[in-house]
Amino acid sequence: MTEAKERTWKRKRVSLGVGGALVELEQDPERGSWSNPIEFVLSCIGYAVGIGNVWRFPYLVYRNGGGAFIIPFVLMLITMGLPIFFLELAVGQYSGLGPNEAFKRMAPALEGLGYCTLIVILLVMVYYMVIVAWTLFYTFLSFLPKLSWAYCDNDFNTNHCYSGLQEIQCQTDDPETIFYNKSCISASHVCRSFDFDDGNITHCFKADKVELLRNLYTRILSSEEYFNDYVLGIRGATWEHFGGVRWELLGCLTLAWIICFLCLMRGVQSIGKIVYFTALFPYAMLIALLIRGVTLEGALDGSLWFIMPKWSTLQSTNVWADAASQVFYSLGIGCGSLITLSSYSNFNNNCHRDAIFVTFTNLATSIFAGFVIFSIMGFLARQMGVSVEEVIQSGAALAFIAYPEAVVRMPLPNVWAVLFFVMLFILGIGSQFAGVQAINTAILDLRPDLRKRESLVVFGICVTCWFLAIPMVFDGGIYLFTLMDWNTASWAILLIGIAEVGVVGWCYGCNKFLRNIAEMQMRFNLLLRRYWWLSWVVLAPVTCLVVFVYQIYTYEMPRYGKYIFPNWANAIGILIGLSTLAPMPLFFIRRVWKGPRDRSMFRPKKTWGPAVEKSKDTVSTVSVKVSEPLGNHETQENTAV
Repeated sequence: MTEAKERTWKRKRVSLGVGGALVELEQDPERGSWSNPIEFVLSCIGYAVGIGNVWRFPYLVYRNGGGAFIIPFVLMLITMGLPIFFLELAVGQYSGLGPNEAFKRMAPALEGLGYCTLIVILLVMVYYMVIVAWTLFYTFLSFLPKLSWAYCDNDFNTNHCYSGLQEIQCQTDDPETIFYNKSCISASHVCRSFDFDDGNITHCFKADKVELLRNLYTRILSSEEYFNDYVLGIRGATWEHFGGVRWELLGCLTLAWIICFLCLMRGVQSIGKIVYFTALFPYAMLIALLIRGVTLEGALDGSLWFIMPKWSTLQSTNVWADAASQVFYSLGIGCGSLITLSSYSNFNNNCHRDAIFVTFTNLATSIFAGFVIFSIMGFLARQMGVSVEEVIQSGAALAFIAYPEAVVRMPLPNVWAVLFFVMLFILGIGSQFAGVQAINTAILDLRPDLRKRESLVVFGICVTCWFLAIPMVFDGGIYLFTLMDWNTASWAILLIGIAEVGVVGWCYGCNKFLRNIAEMQMRFNLLLRRYWWLSWVVLAPVTCLVVFVYQIYTYEMPRYGKYIFPNWANAIGILIGLSTLAPMPLFFIRRVWKGPRDRSMFRPKKTWGPAVEKSKDTVSTVSVKVSEPLGNHETQENTAV
């Protein structure tokens, strides 16, 4: 019998003869478990390695001193990221519970901490799936013979639209023409329209003055107008005039949640099989894209921009703040998902080894993805005749503007577009699995009788998140998306991280927690034991607190492009961030009100203990059905056995 089958209760019927009546006992199924440790590790990789590794980390490396940024990032990883990552895995595996029940039993006064993590992951799931919908949208577009984002002949394109492909076509017909005002025009004529005497396709001349032609007029990439005006449908939308639904995006969002539900409908049993594909396939795509990228002209320029260290940037506090925020963003700590994933592990699983492996796999993947992206950006810079720094963009712009612009200039553009966006889709959907499972586990821990209807619970979660995301597929939906992204998993999550290590290191007791880890057959030498003690008691909380104070001190209101949000929208954004922290004080006040008001509020409850012990003494709900032999009716009641 496999480990999974041993830990999973089967639905049982026991027939007993009682006074001539037939009594049927029906037992609810227990929590599932991973079939083997590999499934757990791959699930963690699928959760931690996401779209942020491909679009956010490379940009931060470039913006913060190239290869020099690796130093603060690794230091933050060691002092803050890895300790919290391992802490969450250990808490989940030891207790066999989701974050809400685990923290409630460790320190009753901080019962709200688990709910804080669940609110964070719920909000992140809602807006993160919108990104996944964008990747689906572009994937479908990539199968069309004509990649429309590369041209300025769409109805929504403005006169500022610039198409590199169409300019190449212009110069093929006449080497002295450029693509200007959506048509082929002589470069000298354009220069004279700006009060210059003459010019060519690169420069304009007047007496002793020489000016780059591209600096004289506004030039918006066709891929940028395509993303903003067609995919997002902004077209002048504001907070006050939100516009209508983007039906294509709504369809992609619906399809994304359907796929997510189908992958999760059987809980960890189905996740464990899916992650073999979702965690490993993106690496095959990254390797293929890297091989293609390094063969492109200008790839070396982009790679050098990526890794060239600028040591002076290490003196800036912004670099260290960016490194800390990327650690939380990339590893997904403080969201409760890791606790949930590890709660389904074997009690004696070596989650210490897993934490180290997944953390540094995440780092290696980010660096590897950086070489992939920057080799292609170097090619785009060479094609456009600009420096690499002029084409490097962050966030959505890197994935949905810069890369689509580059791919159309490659041989077989449709193939590379499909590969890239399929990779992004899989990275995105894989990160959603742990979030849905975290909410699912929290519900099932509160209502164990629903475990036999787990698929309906997952369905309800998916439908709820889909419904909440609908406003973000309106014309002005990107504004709400930006507001949530800006405030959800940013400054507030640092306080959640402080609270997590505070519960373990200060309330529960770090030495006691280390003994719990030893019970799971993980024993450390003196040096390693001191490192974990120092990290949980001092380094992690202090680092999080310092970064939080800095982020609050330098906080800027959200914006999208040049559009400045109204004050009432900014107020909503701040409330969104505060909502992720609200359960902690609310549950604390509730605990103080109910009493007792003593040190026991910060001490573990009697129900706290190892998962193996709880599995022996579990109180389960059963359905008792009594059938009377001479009657035509039945009575049914629930009781505890």
